Amino acid sequence: MNSTQTYAEVQMSGLSEKELETRALIRTASALNSIKENWDEKKSELPQALEKERRLWTIIASAMGEPDCPQDNSIKVNIINLSIFIFKRINMLLASTDPKPEQLDILIDINMNIARGLSEGIAQQQAEAVGTKQEL
Repeated sequence: MNSTQTYAEVQMSGLSEKELETRALIRTASALNSIKENWDEKKSELPQALEKERRLWTIIASAMGEPDCPQDNSIKVNIINLSIFIFKRINMLLASTDPKPEQLDILIDINMNIARGLSEGIAQQQAEAVGTKQEL
């Protein structure tokens, strides 16, 4: 293991679960976007990027079924339904003999929108924590 990997692991270990989820969503969206933007050179990377997307959403969907999941039932159902949609899109792309770069847009948009929502939640929690400390 090189020093860059060690630094990255230490940096990641200090992040909250939401921050890790946000980074994972952005990272997978960025990989898909890179393939989309450089289609002719990178479309051979599509199966691997879609597999990472599938693994990420499998983790997210599985978390909704955990007994300690803090989400309301309606949010859990929505996330699971969104996961099913994503799995269907991934399967469609993998089964296609001629996928198109614009077919990645919905996956990229979903990841970025969820990441944006998580980031806003993190910022709000941090602002509330600072306000609580100032009151003390």
